[in-house]
Amino acid sequence: QVQLIESGGGLVQAGGSLRLSCVASGRAFSRYAMAWFRQAPGKEREFVAAITWSDTIYTDSVKGRFTISRDNTQNTAYLQMNSLKPEDTAVYYCAADSSGIGWTTLRKYDYWGQGTQVTVSS
Repeated sequence: QVQLIESGGGLVQAGGSLRLSCVASGRAFSRYAMAWFRQAPGKEREFVAAITWSDTIYTDSVKGRFTISRDNTQNTAYLQMNSLKPEDTAVYYCAADSSGIGWTTLRKYDYWGQGTQVTVSS
């Protein structure tokens, strides 16, 4: 069983930056693919970025602005968000995939955090 706890959300002006963190409990963190999804009000949860042992994947709308990374010694995944836009406003969720593949589909992920709110004002 893996527990995920996100932090780092908040209110920021357009053009600003935030860094989200996701701390995982349990063993074998390095084997998991980690991802970030987001859900805006009235919309479905959508893929943002994923990281495996060797690769990173991003949705087109965040490429060049967001960076996903991980520190396996700290059991932590990060999402650095720069040049934020109002349309980035959402609850951001951390997810873990025990297969290690790093899917972009949410149903492939085994574990989820509780979410952290990111609000970008214009």
